[in-house]
Amino acid sequence: MWNRSFAPTQKGVGRRGIMQTAALGASLAALGGIRRAAAEEASHPRFRFVFVNHVTTNPFFTATQYGIRDAAALVGADTQWTGSQNSIAAEMIGAINAAIAAKASAIAVSLVDPHAFNDPVERALAAGIPVFAYNADVPPGSGNKRLAYIGQDLFKAGQLMGQRILELVPGGRVALMIATPGQLNIQPRIDGARDVLDKSGRSYQIDIVATGATVNEELSKVKAYYLGHQDVKGLFSVDGGTTQSVAETMEQYGLAAKGVHGGGFDLLPRTLSLIQGGHLDFTIDQQPYLQGYYTVMEMHNYLMSGGLVGPADINTGLKFVTRANVAPYLATKSRFEGSSSEAQFIPRSGPIQS
Repeated sequence: MWNRSFAPTQKGVGRRGIMQTAALGASLAALGGIRRAAAEEASHPRFRFVFVNHVTTNPFFTATQYGIRDAAALVGADTQWTGSQNSIAAEMIGAINAAIAAKASAIAVSLVDPHAFNDPVERALAAGIPVFAYNADVPPGSGNKRLAYIGQDLFKAGQLMGQRILELVPGGRVALMIATPGQLNIQPRIDGARDVLDKSGRSYQIDIVATGATVNEELSKVKAYYLGHQDVKGLFSVDGGTTQSVAETMEQYGLAAKGVHGGGFDLLPRTLSLIQGGHLDFTIDQQPYLQGYYTVMEMHNYLMSGGLVGPADINTGLKFVTRANVAPYLATKSRFEGSSSEAQFIPRSGPIQS
């Protein structure tokens, strides 16, 4: 409610008071219009958006879920987070089927397999339920009819990592490490990195190393690889768990001091700490919050407009996090990076860097 102490009295109001009164009246009229618009907006059905994920309990997607909740709160929608804990396509398909049966307003799916989701996506579309891909997408020509993809351009991200490797390692043995080869949320990155290295004209010996789906397995595989290949010049990963394992291996064996370089993806706290400590050269922030937030907004606008607005692919981009700019990530706990559940305004200081 408006605080009555701000309302001017009529006695001796003068020209300034009249202007203040007029301004207040205009503001109240505008506010009434906003409230009427909000009431009209609220008259649409309460949408229910279902997100089908491949690793529902992975901490990477904490920020994604906060993005989903924040956007849903803005548009007045309900959401469901479901899928598989271990990237099992059959479980994800079961979740899509359940969403179709429950008449979800829209479905978002991490398309981690090039063909497994083609049929359930078509069945959802036939039932009048729009389907969007987020975080992982199928390659062109796969036959999947999802409406749009919201997430990082994974192959391009891998290419940019490859460019950074060129800057750090002039040649020699380089390990490109991946938790689960073939999965579409990470395989395009390793393909992009290798594309750059192969086309560089330099003398690289590239080892592709599969590390596994759990952190303990990843760490043991990274350590075992290093101990068996101590001539390696660079250890680079395309997934968050393996990136942390690379950083911990670099720290344990003092590899940075030996001239070995390392880097990878995602913002696990241990990874960030080891970058600050000088043990890892970089990690890549793929903006997981936006992958949830933008997807909800696309779903809402598509439904509200009867399909006239969108759908459109959205590249959520990337940011290289290095020792030079890691401090704010460690100093600030925020839901935007998944390190806090608190909704807060985070003022920034200093010049804006691209």
